[in-house]
Order: sequence, then C-alpha cells, then structure tokens
Amino acid sequence: MNYFRQNLIRLSLALLMVGTLVACAPTRPSVETSTWLIAPKRTGEARKPNTEFWLKMGTVSVNGPFDTKSMVYRISDQRYEKDFYHGYISTPAEMIGNASRQWINDANIFRATLNQSNTFIPYYTLQANVTEFYGDYRSGAQAVVSIEFYLAMLSSGSQNPILLTNRYTQRVSLKDNRPETLANGLQQALATILQNYENDLFVGTKNLPKPLGQQKLLSK
Repeated sequence: MNYFRQNLIRLSLALLMVGTLVACAPTRPSVETSTWLIAPKRTGEARKPNTEFWLKMGTVSVNGPFDTKSMVYRISDQRYEKDFYHGYISTPAEMIGNASRQWINDANIFRATLNQSNTFIPYYTLQANVTEFYGDYRSGAQAVVSIEFYLAMLSSGSQNPILLTNRYTQRVSLKDNRPETLANGLQQALATILQNYENDLFVGTKNLPKPLGQQKLLSK
C-alpha cells in the first residue's frame, strides 16, 4: 500500500514540475499583420460641368518598387524595403485609379467620369503614372506620393491627342513609424494631390476641343 502511495506522490510531483516548466517557458509572440485601403473622399459642393461629354478613367501604372500590395519603406538613398506583414487591401494602381475616378466624378467637371471596365466609348480619357508611393524614414518620417496625370482626347485626328499633363508630389510628416500612421499619411497626401489636380483640371478644361461624333451622354 505504501508502495502505490509513494508512486502516486512521485507522479503528482512530476506532473506539477512539468506544468511549472510549461508555464514558465517563453512563448513566441504571434506576428501581427494589417491591410489598409487608401481611398480619400472629396467633400464640398460639385462644380458646374465644363463639358457635356464624359471622361473615362484609363490605365494607372505604378513604378517599381511601389507596384506591390506591401508597404514600401525608404531606409537610405539607395535602399528600399518591402513590409510583407503590413500592406494594402488592393494594389496601389487599383486604389489610386478608383479614388481618382470617384473624386473627379464627384467634382462634376465632366458630364460623368466612368471606370475603366465600362463599355462606353469615351471621348476623353485620363491616365496616370504613380512614380512614388512609400514611407520615407531616412531622417524623420514622411509619406510620399508622386503622380503624373495625362488627359487625352480620342478620335481627335491629331498626332498628339494629349490635352493636359500635370505632375504633383506631396509629402506628409508622420508622428511615428507605425504602419497605420503611414497609411493615414498616404491618404492625406493623395487627397491633397487630387484636390490640386481638380483645381487645375477645372481651369484646363474650360475650352476643350469638341470630340468627333458629338455624342452626348443622356444619363449618368
């Protein structure tokens, strides 16, 4: 009887020691991931349209190494790093294309601004090239966005259908190095660029050349 009792005591002590070791063992922290949507919204009243014809949002291209869903950090003049744990819910090209189309449509400069997948044949098209889209951490912290916009007219009969070319760069200072702060800074920078482009586009389209065909969009 004492033999079994001694074995039971030994087993209990062994289990207690195992439990203590497990409880005290270091645990590896889980890697947190996050995804962000960059989608600034226009506020304020719509403008009076400059034309009765519509605009179609064309291709948005993004220069490397920024053409990725991963956030990109600039560490030195020649060194960039991609963050594979923190990024965007869609590609920068998709986010900037959608935001630009919605912003210009809400501005009401054209009769309507249609997305790229729309089957309407447009008279005017807008393309964009994103040359910078990253967090700059070389000295301090900044969100950096640079975009070139090209407004063109189709079927114009001209060898140079480009009507307007506009280039913008915007930097926003960041209070810390968190991915959320960078996402907010990129959104603020993009909003400023779109507001500036809206102003320039409104002035630049006051005397647009008439497109061939003269077909009007009857309804949005």
